[in-house]
Amino acid sequence: MELLYLEGCPHWETLERRLREALVSAGLDDVPIERTAVHSPAQARAVGFIGSPTLRVDGRDPFATGGEGVGLACRMFVTPEGPSGAPTRDQLVEAVRRSGHALSTGATDAVP
Repeated sequence: MELLYLEGCPHWETLERRLREALVSAGLDDVPIERTAVHSPAQARAVGFIGSPTLRVDGRDPFATGGEGVGLACRMFVTPEGPSGAPTRDQLVEAVRRSGHALSTGATDAVP
C-alpha cells in the first residue's frame, strides 16, 4: 500500500488512520503502508499524483475515476455521508477487498 500526500493537507492523516483500521478489520494489520510526500508539480506529474491523499493498492488508486487532473491539491472523496477529505473505513475495506490484496496475502473472507 502506498499513501501519497501533500504536506499541509490534513486529510492524509485521516486516510492513514482509517486505512490502518480497515487493514486490522480485514486481518491484514501486518501490511506496511509506504508514505510518499509530494513536494513539487514535477514530482506530481512524475508519480501521477491526483491530489492529497492518494492511496495506491497494488499500484492502483481504487478511488480514481479517470477524470482527475494531476497536481498539488487536497482531494475530495464521495462518501455515503457526502464529500469528505478521506474515504470512510468501510470504503477502504471494500477497496482492499476489491483489489484482491486480501487474497494475495493469504487472508480469506477478511471482513465479517
